[in-house]
Amino acid sequence: MNASLIEILDKFLVVIWPMLRLSAFLAFTSIFSIRAVNMRIRTSLAFAMAFFVSQQIDIPKIDPVTADGLMEISRQILIGLTLGLIFQVASAALVVAGQAVSGSMGLSMANMVDPNMGSVPVLSQMFNIMGTLVFLGMGGHLIVFGLVMESFKLIPIGQPFFSQDMLGKMINWSSMMFLGALLIALPVMMTLLFINIGLGFVARAAPSLNIFTVGFPALILTGFVVMMFSMGNNVARIDWVWTQAFMMLRSYLGG
Repeated sequence: MNASLIEILDKFLVVIWPMLRLSAFLAFTSIFSIRAVNMRIRTSLAFAMAFFVSQQIDIPKIDPVTADGLMEISRQILIGLTLGLIFQVASAALVVAGQAVSGSMGLSMANMVDPNMGSVPVLSQMFNIMGTLVFLGMGGHLIVFGLVMESFKLIPIGQPFFSQDMLGKMINWSSMMFLGALLIALPVMMTLLFINIGLGFVARAAPSLNIFTVGFPALILTGFVVMMFSMGNNVARIDWVWTQAFMMLRSYLGG
């Protein structure tokens, strides 16, 4: 009886180590941490992936109640959170792009509550939905799962992984939040900038004209028209942002 219990416990520990990394990744990655994907689905997915990984790699025996075991638990959770952070930055680029466009159009007050991001502009939600569709359309979920599974070979359980080089890569990667947002929002922002300059000249030439009555509807209408015509280019830019995230994940893993 005791032998069977010890055997079951050993098999459980073999699965629990990769599950810690996978659970942290799924909980922190914006694509998979949305409220529509509830905790039961994420836990089941993490367990299934962890069971598969445990059959493919050699996992050292580590007692979880020792100091080394607690350190390894923290290490696996931190690895998963770091991998998820790469995609959080890419998703944040879409939110920042929506905030920039909303500010240019005068729709900064048109907010809605997002379970992950809090109060964000409606246009940020639109870019988020577009980004999710592009991500799924390009097979991003398969690429991500493949890279995360490969991480167990490139960053084995029981070995340290952090270095100054990795820290520098993550700091540099954070700039993608602003670069990606700029690329997505630039067409609308530049068009509305020229309209604002034109309205400024009109206000200067005709001070008696109530420029706000004309300006706000013009900015909103022009913003939506430009967004409609630049939708195809925005899809390509969002695709580029996700591709950079995949490349960053590969670089982080040392590939």
